[in-house]
Amino acid sequence: MEYWQAFVLGIVQGLTEFLPISSSAHLKVAHEIFGEHNSGLSFDAVIQLGSIVAVVSYFWKDLSNITLGTIAAIQKKDYKSHEFKLAKAIALGTVPILLGGVLIKVLVKNYDESPLRSLTAIAIASIFMSSLLALAEILGQRSKSEKRPFPRVRVIDGILMGAAQAMALVPGVSRSGSTLTAGLFLGLDRVAATRFSFLLGIPAITLAGLVELLSIIKKGFGDVGVIQLAIGLFSSIIFSYLAIAWLLKFFQTHTTWVFVGYRLVFGALLLTSVGLGWLK
Repeated sequence: MEYWQAFVLGIVQGLTEFLPISSSAHLKVAHEIFGEHNSGLSFDAVIQLGSIVAVVSYFWKDLSNITLGTIAAIQKKDYKSHEFKLAKAIALGTVPILLGGVLIKVLVKNYDESPLRSLTAIAIASIFMSSLLALAEILGQRSKSEKRPFPRVRVIDGILMGAAQAMALVPGVSRSGSTLTAGLFLGLDRVAATRFSFLLGIPAITLAGLVELLSIIKKGFGDVGVIQLAIGLFSSIIFSYLAIAWLLKFFQTHTTWVFVGYRLVFGALLLTSVGLGWLK
């Protein structure tokens, strides 16, 4: 892997982890283009940690407030506090993806090589999620006056958005995309749905990244060098942080239609490329 390739892959990870367009899909396509098939998964596991560093850094104040507020709520037995409800929503919302991950590991042999991870499956998932996001956007416009801001996030929102997050175990679905879509369906405004999606993703991304990293450490990093890993990790941190900040600001004044169109075109191009033999 060349140094510039490591840097580009870090950019891809950073941007697509938090934009609702699927990081696993874009990284797989990037590795196919670069011809880095063997080292792809190990490299991705490491640079995913960069996204974790970025999201924790960006939401450090929120996380501190939620943690301290939850501790205070438990001490005072004030279980109706906003911080306690958010912590409960995040905790319960993380359960579905944890259970789904365990089931996949147990029931699906050679998951990394399964048809679910094929480019064709990724393309279909991208087009399907594009359609769902479009529907959520249309329904959201009809009930715009009733949209709930971030302080009105409920525990049930966390549970249902967590169930949607579990769909992202299928490459091409997008963790941020599925939770954003669910949030819009549940009546949250775009900024609230996005903000909670990022907070909800912290435990899932962290646990997945650490599990993959431990697995890779045991197996070895293959042909990827330390310098390439460092470059990819640094790139991932910077562009993950920029993506988070940009998306939250973008949704203050814009809709999700640009991502609906992008996912539709991305899926169509993937199907065409596979059909013509350009990608496998």
